[in-house]
Formats: sequence, structure tokens, C-alpha cells
Amino acid sequence: MNKFLFRRIDNSALVAFRIIFGLLITLEAWGAIVTGWVRKTLVEPIFTFNFIGLDFLQPLPGNGMYFYFAIMGCFGVLIMLGFKYRFSIIAYTVMWTAVYLMQKTSYNNHYYLLILLLIFMSIVPAHRNFSIDAKQNPELKSNSMPQWVKWFLIFQIWIVYTYAALAKIYPDWLDGTFPEILMKGKSHYYLIGDILQQEWVHTSITYFGILFDLLVVPLLLWKRTRVAMFWISVFFHLFNSIVFQIGIFPYMSLAFILFFFPTKFVNRKFLRFKPHYEGDEINVPKRHNLLKAFFIIWFSFQIFMPMRHHFIKGDVFWTEEGHRMSWRMMLRSKSGYSSFKIKNNTTGKVSYINMNDYLTAKQRRTLLKPDAIWQFTQRLKEEYEGEDIEIYARVKVSLNGRKSEYIVDPNMDLSKVEWHYFSHNPWILSGPRTN
Repeated sequence: MNKFLFRRIDNSALVAFRIIFGLLITLEAWGAIVTGWVRKTLVEPIFTFNFIGLDFLQPLPGNGMYFYFAIMGCFGVLIMLGFKYRFSIIAYTVMWTAVYLMQKTSYNNHYYLLILLLIFMSIVPAHRNFSIDAKQNPELKSNSMPQWVKWFLIFQIWIVYTYAALAKIYPDWLDGTFPEILMKGKSHYYLIGDILQQEWVHTSITYFGILFDLLVVPLLLWKRTRVAMFWISVFFHLFNSIVFQIGIFPYMSLAFILFFFPTKFVNRKFLRFKPHYEGDEINVPKRHNLLKAFFIIWFSFQIFMPMRHHFIKGDVFWTEEGHRMSWRMMLRSKSGYSSFKIKNNTTGKVSYINMNDYLTAKQRRTLLKPDAIWQFTQRLKEEYEGEDIEIYARVKVSLNGRKSEYIVDPNMDLSKVEWHYFSHNPWILSGPRTN
């Protein structure tokens, strides 16, 4: 095991990835300001739907979040240049993780993946060449890295793709129902909008999506299919970028491919002025057992976390329990409406909440999910603190175009219910089945 993990290999893939990674996360931070993401998600809302239990994570007041993201972008530049690398990557990791946990309105599995990649880049020696740090400190400079770095990333990516493929194996995906819904929202696209409405496109997306996710890592590892799979990956990720407009992540996914090609090829194509490491030494660190323990804990979590919904009662597509951090990407569509009623038991007065006074349009769509319903109820409960009230929610949801159904009992006082993080919340109605 030590021979496999700690054999030294050329580090060109990691160094090139650091440069691309730094550029992309810079664009992610500054782009969030330019596109209005920061304004819509963190500045305009009165409050955010943070991860339950982390209520202390709230956006900075005033224009604070603009400065926050501007500083993150500066750290991204430092990461790209390899200047004060370790401090910069840890700072970006902490800041991005805080943003991820403080809001769920703009939830995206890719945001979670970025946290994992940031942690990965925090512990690997990505700044030991083609960096300001290495130029200022020649003793830091190196042309090699331990082999575990390469396989750590490959295994992580394989987990992501595999679970993404398995999640698609359910009736609404396999019969083309959801791919059709997905493409309807793209009908206004110039040139390709009409093409995306064709049945053959929906069928292609259905099966190509599963096969690509399932086979991309194995076929990139196999020398005979590597080049062909590379060009298929280029098409797949550019299609996602153009059609779904999901930011930097298609390009990040293409950057992962650096670790699948021979080190000499990567060195020649991307870092031709860097000497290629030709050695084959094995350098076992003193704390190698601690590092192995970290690998076991990390990947055990990565393997079992996406499976947790199988141990929670109910359909994850409806209840959302076990959905997040499980690589369940672009699998369902929900529409509906919500209204909240407050009954004062002391005065007998019944009042209805004007949702526009509390939530943005985007947040009202989030309110179709049970955890957001519970959180909004808690928000109202705090506002009426000291009063004897009951809170009722009428939330009807349509899943993948089905008939709208109540997701919670409209006659249940939600101010009295609790949220269970790791088990089913019995106050969520069963709803339609998708499997």
C-alpha cells in the first residue's frame, strides 16, 4: 500500500490544475457579483434559508457581501499565481463553505463539490512549481508529488459521476418525462431552442446522460478509449455549459481530465518549460498512518452520505430528505404555491401572511421544500414570540408535472413540530411516488 500511495510521480497535472482552478474560482467569485447572484441571493432577501442548525451564518449587512466576494476573488488570483498559497486556499475554502451553508435558495450540488475540491487543494502540494512561493523559496520547488494525489481526485470524481448516473435510474428520467420538462424551459434559446424540443433529443439526453456518468472515468483510465472519451467529454460539458448555464463547473470537469493523461503528455502540452520528473522513488511520510486514516474517513463519508435517503422513509424526490450532498443533479421539477395562516389563541384573530413582505420570488420557489417550510414557520414564530399562536401552511406542490398535492397537512399546527435531520419528519405528507 505504501508503495502505491507514496511513490513519487511528476506533478505537472496538479500544477496545471492549480492554475486553471485558481482562474475558475476567481471567475466564480467575481462573476457572482457581476451577474447579480450576490444581490439576488444574499443582499436583497430579508433573511436566508441557511442549513438548519447554522442560523448564526447570515449575510453581512449592507454591501458587505459584495466586498466578501471581491476578497474571495482576490484569494482566487493568489491561488492561481501560487502566492501565499496555503493561506489563500484555506481562506477561500472557509469563505466559500460559509456561503454554501448560509443559503439554500441557490442550492447546487456543484457548490458542494467545490468545497470538496477546495479541501483537496488545501492539503496537496500544488504550489511547488510555477508559483511565486516556489520562486521566492527555492527549497519548496519540486517536480514531483506522491501518487495518492492523483488517485484521490480520480476516486472522488468517480464517486460523483457514479451516483449521478444511479440517481437517473428512475421512471421519470427513463421514460423521458423529466428530460422533456428540462428542455421546455430552453425553448426560447436562439437557434437550438426548437431542436431541444425534439423527442429524439430527449431520448438522447436520457440515455447519454446515464452512460456518460457511468463510463466517463473507466474509459478515461483505459488508454485505448482515453482520447475518444476526452472529445466526448468536451461535447458533453460544453453542451451543459451552453444549455444549462451552470457557471464554471463544466470547465472544472474538463480540467479533471489532466489527471488521466500520462504525465509526460501533460508536461509537454501545458508546462513545457518545467523538467519532467523521471524518478521512481518512494517517500513514506512519518505520519502516513494518520494520512491513511483520513483517506478511510473521507471516502467512507463520500460513499455512504449519498445513500442515506434509502434509510429514510418516503420518496426523496418529494420529501427532499437525503437529497442534498448526494449528487442528485437536475432530476426533478417542482412548481406550486404556498400560503401561511396565523391564529392567535388569545384574541381568536386569524391573519394571513403576505409572502412578498418576507421572501423574494426565488425564495418563494424554495418554500415548496419541507425544510424551508419549517424554517419559515420558525421565522414567523420568532416574530410573534410571547404570543400564543398557531401556524398553518397550505403548500401545494406539483412534482414533474403531476397533479398538485399538499406537501404538509394544512390542518397541522407547524409551530409545534420539530425538524429531524437524519430521519423522516412525519408531518411531511407522502405525496406521489416516482419509483
